[in-house]
Amino acid sequence: MYRTNTCGELRLADKGRKVTLAGWVQKSRKLGGMTFIDLRDRYGITQLVVESDAAPELVQAASSLGREYVIQARGEVVERSSKNMKMPTGEIEIRLESINVLNKSVTPPFTIEEESDGGEDLRARYRYLDLRRPPLQRALALRHRLAQEVRSYLDGQGFMEIETPYLIKSTPEGARDFVVPSRMNPGTFYALPQSPQTFKQLLMVAGYDRYFQIVRCFRDEDLRADRQPEFTQIDCEMSFVEQEDVLNVFEGMMRQMFHNALGVDIPDPLPRMKWYDAMDRYGSDKPDVRFGMEITEITDLVKGHGFGVFDEARYVGAIAVEGCAGYTRKQLDELTEWVKRPQVGAKGLVYIRLNSDGSVKSSVDKFYSAETLREVASRCGAHDGDLVLVLCGEKRKAQTMLGVLRIEMGNRLGLRDPHVFAPLWVVDFPLLEWSEEDGRFYAMHHPFTAPKPEHEQWFYSDRKEDLERVCANAYDFVLNGTELGGGSIRIHDAQMQSRMFEVLGISKEDAEYKFGFIINAFKYGAPPHGGLAFGFDRVCALFGGQETIRDYIAFPKNNQGRDVMIDSPSRIDDTQMKELWLESTFRQ
Repeated sequence: MYRTNTCGELRLADKGRKVTLAGWVQKSRKLGGMTFIDLRDRYGITQLVVESDAAPELVQAASSLGREYVIQARGEVVERSSKNMKMPTGEIEIRLESINVLNKSVTPPFTIEEESDGGEDLRARYRYLDLRRPPLQRALALRHRLAQEVRSYLDGQGFMEIETPYLIKSTPEGARDFVVPSRMNPGTFYALPQSPQTFKQLLMVAGYDRYFQIVRCFRDEDLRADRQPEFTQIDCEMSFVEQEDVLNVFEGMMRQMFHNALGVDIPDPLPRMKWYDAMDRYGSDKPDVRFGMEITEITDLVKGHGFGVFDEARYVGAIAVEGCAGYTRKQLDELTEWVKRPQVGAKGLVYIRLNSDGSVKSSVDKFYSAETLREVASRCGAHDGDLVLVLCGEKRKAQTMLGVLRIEMGNRLGLRDPHVFAPLWVVDFPLLEWSEEDGRFYAMHHPFTAPKPEHEQWFYSDRKEDLERVCANAYDFVLNGTELGGGSIRIHDAQMQSRMFEVLGISKEDAEYKFGFIINAFKYGAPPHGGLAFGFDRVCALFGGQETIRDYIAFPKNNQGRDVMIDSPSRIDDTQMKELWLESTFRQ
C-alpha cells in the first residue's frame, strides 16, 4: 500500500509506530546536519526528519526533494523535541528510514500555502494547484458536509431524489438561456435549464409528493461575486401543502445544517418579515438584520421649508449612523460622491451631524432650524454623537438607495461580522411588477407562482391598481443580507394558470408553444403543491464566512464566463459546425 496513515491523523499516542505516508512536499529545510520535510495531503501536514547519522543515500534523497514532489515516506513516529502546538500533528514527527519519489514536480508558479503569493488570474489558470491550498480544501470539505446534511435530512422527511433533464426547451421569460444546437433535428435547439421548475411540478402531477435534487442550473447572465453561469441548487417540491408546511420543513433543514456543520443554533422559529416591511425598514427584500440603522421616512418633517429638492421629492428617508458625528467634511464629501455612483444612483446626500456638545450641524442649515433638524434626528432614533444621512426620490428607488448606503456604512463600521448569523423568512411579495418601459406586467418570481388566496379577487380584476395589490404566495430564506433560497405555492389550476399568462401578456398560442406540456398536465388532476430552491453555492460561501462563491466551486468561471484553465469557451472546427447545421451562421 502507498500509505498506512494520512498526513493529518498521527498523534503522540502513535509514538513508536512504524508508518508509511504519501503526499506532496510542502517545503524542505536543513538545520545543522538534519533535514526537515513538511509532507502535505488534504488531511494535514506531518513533519518528517532525516537525522544527521542517517544512511548517506537517505540524506541524498532528502536533499534532492523539491517543492510539490510526490513522495512516499517510511519511518517511526517519534516525539518532537520542539513542539508546534498550532498544528494538530505538532507533537510528533516521522524519523525517516526511506524515501521513494513517486513523481517529481517543476517549481509551481505560486506558493501553495494558507496565504498564496499568486494573483487571482494566475491561480485560476492553475486551479488544480490552487485546490491543494488549505483554504480551498476546507471550503470544498464544508460543501461536501453540507450536501450530506441536506440528503440526510430530506431523506428522513420522506423526500425522493429524482434527476431531471439538462437538455430542455427554451422558455426565455427570466434570465437568458444557454442554448445547444441539435444535430439530429436541424435548425432546432435545446436549452440548458435555469431551474427544474416545470419538471418538478410535473413530478407533483405524477404523484411523487416529496421531491428533491442537488442540481446544476445554467443562466447566461452577467457575473459577479455570487453568480456563476453554472450553479447548484437544492431544489425541492411538495404536494398537498400550504406555505406554513413548506417553511416548517425547510426551516428544519437549515437548522440541522447550522447545528451539525457549524455548531450554531439558529432561532426556533425563525423571524418572518413581510416584503413591504423589509423595503420600508431596510431598503431591500433581503435585509441584513445583524445591525440596526433602519430607514425612517421623514417626508412630512422636511417638506415646506423652502428646500426645493425635498419639496419636490415624493419620498424622503434617512438612516441614523451611531457614533459618526465626528465624520470630517472630507469624509462626508467622499460619501456624497460614493452615493452618486451608478451602482447607487443618488443625485446627492444630505447630512445632519449631532455633535457631542449638543449642537447640530447640517448641509441644509439655511433651510431648517436646529429644532426641526433635531426633530428629524429624534424620529430616526439618533442621539448626540450620531450622524443622520438623508436621501430622497421616488419611494422604492429612494429606499433601495438608502438600503445600499446602509450596507456600506455597516461594512465601514465593521457591523457585518461573517461569523454572526441572522436568518429570517421574507414573505408576501408582490405577485407582479409593472414595467413602464414595456407597458406590461412581469412576474416577480415566475409565471407559476400562485397569488395569496385572499387576493384572488384582485388577481381576476382588469384594473392595474388591483393587480398591483396582489401578493404572491411566496417566500425567501434570507441570511445576512443574501437571499439563500426562495419559492412559492404554485398554481395548480389550469384556469388560474391561463389567467396568469393573460396578465403577463403571453398569448394563448405562445403559452401553448412554451408551456403546453404543463398546461395539459394540469388537466389531469394536479395536486396543490409548492416548494423552493436554495442556492447551494451561496449557502456554502455564507456558512464559510465568505461573500464570493468561487472558492466553494471546484472549477469556477471568471467574470467573463471563461475557464482560463482549460481555455473555454472555444471555437469548434468546421466539421462540427457542419454537423450542427451552423456553417452559414458561422460564416456570417
